[in-house]
Amino acid sequence: MMRADDRGVERGYDVELHRTRGALVLPLVCVLSGGVLLTLPGEHALLRRLVAGGAVLLGGSVLAGLLRPFRFVIGVDGLTVRRPGLRRTIAWTEVEALALARPSVREGLPATPRLLLVPVPGTLAGLPADARHPVDGRAAVELLDLARVREEPAEVAAALTRHAGERFVDALGGAPNDERPADRRRDP
Repeated sequence: MMRADDRGVERGYDVELHRTRGALVLPLVCVLSGGVLLTLPGEHALLRRLVAGGAVLLGGSVLAGLLRPFRFVIGVDGLTVRRPGLRRTIAWTEVEALALARPSVREGLPATPRLLLVPVPGTLAGLPADARHPVDGRAAVELLDLARVREEPAEVAAALTRHAGERFVDALGGAPNDERPADRRRDP
């Protein structure tokens, strides 16, 4: 069984994923340096203030997006999802299939693993199908980009295997297990 720590917190049998915060540094630097530039007097003050104001606005909008509420829980009742465009618990009875898959590489961009959902027909009508199931090509909804969470794909796969059972397919090829590699374990 997975150990409870700051990664993949397990409450009973529920596993909560956490968003990565590494991307906060650059927008925070933009906001802070732009704020400092706004207060400095001297030559070319108007130009400097325009550039600084733009840095503050750009950095602030990126920070606001990164600090939006996020929740993703894999549990015995289903998936609890709180992200832009989706805020609800998706019961296992509403899930026809789930897959961890890597999309095809586009224009040299790295393809990070994604969690795809194929809903039972007639249940999640408001969700746009923006992907394809990797095994049979059915229309699917991208629920989560795993690059945006701290937990490793193997941890997510283990939790989905435990809770979703036969509905879940790990198309990444990794064999899910309930333990983390030895170098990542922490004692409570």
